[in-house]
Amino acid sequence: MAVMDGYEQGAPCWFELATTDQTSAKQFYTQLFGWNANDFPTGPAGSYTMFDKGGQQSGACYTLEPSMLEQGVPPNWGVYFAVKDVDASTAKTASLGGTVIAPAFDVMTFGRMSVCRDPGGAVFMLWQAKSHQGAGIYNEDNAVCWVELATWDVPQARDFYTNLLGWKTKSSAGMETYVEYGLGGYPLGGLLPMDENWKGIPSNWSIYLRVNDLDSYASKAKELGGAIMVPPFDVPNVGRMARLTDPQGAGFYLIQLANPSM
Repeated sequence: MAVMDGYEQGAPCWFELATTDQTSAKQFYTQLFGWNANDFPTGPAGSYTMFDKGGQQSGACYTLEPSMLEQGVPPNWGVYFAVKDVDASTAKTASLGGTVIAPAFDVMTFGRMSVCRDPGGAVFMLWQAKSHQGAGIYNEDNAVCWVELATWDVPQARDFYTNLLGWKTKSSAGMETYVEYGLGGYPLGGLLPMDENWKGIPSNWSIYLRVNDLDSYASKAKELGGAIMVPPFDVPNVGRMARLTDPQGAGFYLIQLANPSM
């Protein structure tokens, strides 16, 4: 999978960085991944930055508003999931025990979205596409290839998202406590059980960015002002990965796949 022209119901479709320093974030990600950054004015509040690779959009970033900072929202990579009817899916979120943070609203001619929180506390967005389908690239080098929920209650999360988004799930081979989710036989991400090592950290979504030389990318990220939170390690039959944060503290994973063609 590489260039995308649309997303199935329930698939992660857009990846958005909320940051405290948009200029610094643009420098970090463009230098690390070779992305281009294009700013679109949003009025007095500033601008919305769209990242692209080779003309295909890979994600975006914006500056956290003071009210969000007052509520304790940290810099983070947010995940959008494609739905056919955002109003219906938002209502279903509430009926399944989730919380609607921002009811469905139109984003100009691009689409319609809502902001929600699952029963475990992880925030996510629902997206009904109009002119903007989502990321133009997926699962290729220097693009998102996997989307993971770290949660304190895997069974609860599994029930919630399968009912809301129609996922098919299975336990990961060799890692019985890790649950993979996908659509149409294609794996899209996973549910990672949190333990005492995560004490004090709420459930949260993370993106994995695919690279062709993990160690060199991790070193470069550090040179650019990022931090390596979990040093590179190998997972048999999966690949090599590491957990990093950008200069503002937003977390993400790098992964070098053992079999990039999958």
